[in-house]
Amino acid sequence: MKERARCEELAKSSSFYRKVYSEIEEVGWESLRRLGGDLTFFSFHTLDKKGRAHILELQLDRDYPKSPPSLSAEVPYMFSLEWSTSSRLKDVMHQFQKHLDSLQEFWSVLDDIDKSLCVVDAKQPSRASPLRRIHAGNECSIIAHINFNDPRSLPECRFIGPEPIAVNNFYMIWRRNSKKWSKGKSFPENLECILGAELPKPPGFIQDEDDHQQVECGICYAQFLPTDEELGAKSGTRTDYTCENISCNKSFHSICLTDWLRSITTTRQSFDVLFGNCPYCSDPVAVKINNMNKID
Repeated sequence: MKERARCEELAKSSSFYRKVYSEIEEVGWESLRRLGGDLTFFSFHTLDKKGRAHILELQLDRDYPKSPPSLSAEVPYMFSLEWSTSSRLKDVMHQFQKHLDSLQEFWSVLDDIDKSLCVVDAKQPSRASPLRRIHAGNECSIIAHINFNDPRSLPECRFIGPEPIAVNNFYMIWRRNSKKWSKGKSFPENLECILGAELPKPPGFIQDEDDHQQVECGICYAQFLPTDEELGAKSGTRTDYTCENISCNKSFHSICLTDWLRSITTTRQSFDVLFGNCPYCSDPVAVKINNMNKID
C-alpha cells in the first residue's frame, strides 16, 4: 500500500508524523481511503448497521492533539466531538459510528422513498439532505422534509407544479387527510393513503400483492432466500444489499454476495467485513459477515 509506505517514511522525521501514523494504524489501514501529502488530511471508510458505506474526512492542525480534528461527512448534521489531549483517532471513529447508529431510522425512511417513489432531479440522492422532491403525477411534485429526529412522523410537505388548480387540489387533500398518517406504515404507504392515489414508481420497481418491494438477487436470481433452518434469521428473506453505484443499483442477498466474494482471490477481509467488487459494475462493495458464515 503506497499510502502506508509513505506514511512510514514520514513517521521517521517528526513526532507529529509518528503519532498520526500510529493512530491510523489503530483505526486500520483497510479503512483509509485518502491521505494528504503532509498527513494533515485523510479520510476513513466505515459501514453502518445496515451495511451502508460512509466516509469521514478529517483535517488536523499542526498542534494536534491539542486541537481536535475538523470533521466532514455526508450526514444531516455533525455530532459534537468529545475531545481531550489524550484522545485518539480511534475515539473519533467510535463517536462517528455512534452518530451513524442514531441516524439509522432516518436513512431507512430515505431509502424507502428513493427505492419506492420517483425522486425528481437526483441522480444520487444525498444522505445529508432531509429533503426529497417526489413526482406526484399531473405534472406536480411533492417536496417532503423528513424530520431526522422523528423520521416516521408526519413530514412537512410542499406541492409545486405549473397548474395552480392541481397544486391547490393536492394541498386540500393533504390538509383533509393528514391525520391518517401512521408511524406504523412506511412513508410511501402513508403518502398514497393521504393522497388517495397510487404515486408513480421508479423504473424497474416491482411490487408483490402486499405492496412490498420485490427485487431479484443478482447472484441467485431469486427474490427470496430458501426457507432453511441453517440460514437462521435470514431464512426466506428478501434482498438486503444494493450496489451503491446508481447506474448499477444491483440488489443481492448479503449471504449470496458473501459467498461470491469469498470465491474471488482479490477479496480482502477485515474483522467481520469483506471488501471486494460488485459482480456487475466492479465498483467497491463491503459486506458484513453473518456469524454463521464467518471464516474460521
